[in-house]
Amino acid sequence: METLLHQVCWNERGSLVAVGTHKGYVQIWDAAGGRKLTSLEGHSARVGALAWNGEQLSSGSRDRVILQRDVRTPPTAERRLQGHRQEVCGLKWSPDHQHLASGGNDNKLLVWNSSSLLPVQQYSDHLAAVKAIAWSPHQHGLLASGGGTADRCLRFWNTLTGQALQSTDTGSQVCNLAWSKHANELVSTHGYSQNQILVWKYPSLTQVAKLTGHSYRVLYLAVSPDGEAIVTGAGDETLRFWNVFSKTRCTKESKSVLNLFTRIR
Repeated sequence: METLLHQVCWNERGSLVAVGTHKGYVQIWDAAGGRKLTSLEGHSARVGALAWNGEQLSSGSRDRVILQRDVRTPPTAERRLQGHRQEVCGLKWSPDHQHLASGGNDNKLLVWNSSSLLPVQQYSDHLAAVKAIAWSPHQHGLLASGGGTADRCLRFWNTLTGQALQSTDTGSQVCNLAWSKHANELVSTHGYSQNQILVWKYPSLTQVAKLTGHSYRVLYLAVSPDGEAIVTGAGDETLRFWNVFSKTRCTKESKSVLNLFTRIR
């Protein structure tokens, strides 16, 4: 029987890939060997958010729980983080590996440290689910988040002080976020109603690029290892590749010309 997958996440070394399933399992696969190493139980509903932190893996579920597990230890060794009142739909570890940010369908953005079982910060400004989360690689403690259709806002937080910083209404559901490794810029992907990809300068929040081509919400986003290109996946069943952070970018608006897969399934 086929397994319905909700999330896939590579570890930092690129040797392991974690998979979250519809039935609440978290599978760990050896990418090079093409074999499943383990299947972790613990969640009672679908796993839609995953985030690696070295050899540890965080998983967020529709059961409202975040589980933190070390893949080197027996599956019984786990930390249960309970703070969301609805499904956990976003997870990201900070670059210094000390803090985990989680977003939920309860419109909350929570920040956890590496040892506490309770959130050390809670942000409640978003008016819709918080799926899009990204830590800045340039400024320690700077966190970006994006809200769903009823919110549409891109918000920034100083997690060192708990202070809310800039915010802007993007005009569309925010589905995903990623910072540039090289410049103080970030890319946001969107759903209803524009289905576009936007590149922003920080902290001015001026738009430097608008990328169109997807015909459905752009749920998935990954940055290339060199930090210059991104790949996006959408409900239109296409993958599209963009040179959003490359030095050759010069136009304000562009369309995807490279579309390797017209149908993913």
